[in-house]
Amino acid sequence: MKKGKVTGIGGVFFKTEDVNSTKEWYKKHLGFNTDDWGCTFWWKDNDGNKASTQWSPFKKDTDHFLPSKKGFMINYRVEYLEDLLEQLKKEGVTVLGEIEEYSYGKFAWIVDLDGNKIELWEPIDEAFL
Repeated sequence: MKKGKVTGIGGVFFKTEDVNSTKEWYKKHLGFNTDDWGCTFWWKDNDGNKASTQWSPFKKDTDHFLPSKKGFMINYRVEYLEDLLEQLKKEGVTVLGEIEEYSYGKFAWIVDLDGNKIELWEPIDEAFL
């Protein structure tokens, strides 16, 4: 059995002219509960475990999405990040840098065939409880 797969969308990140105005617009018109990072949507997976999806606007001139020149980046929740990266490398997928670890999970980045930077996140959802 292949280890390492996407289990859902962990976040949607996009560039905007004015981060604060964008967050306020979404708060006012769509009821987003915004904070410094944007908005976190909480949900439960099929096993009843608490999980989240992040929505975050970034400054238009951010370099966080590089090498992609696109105005967005999608974060995918994954299982077995190390195994997934090993498989992706074998398949010729561009992997950017090394895995970064934080109290809420591990992150890695790849580039898809259209040049989009993709963030892979193996979450520790208990860190948010």
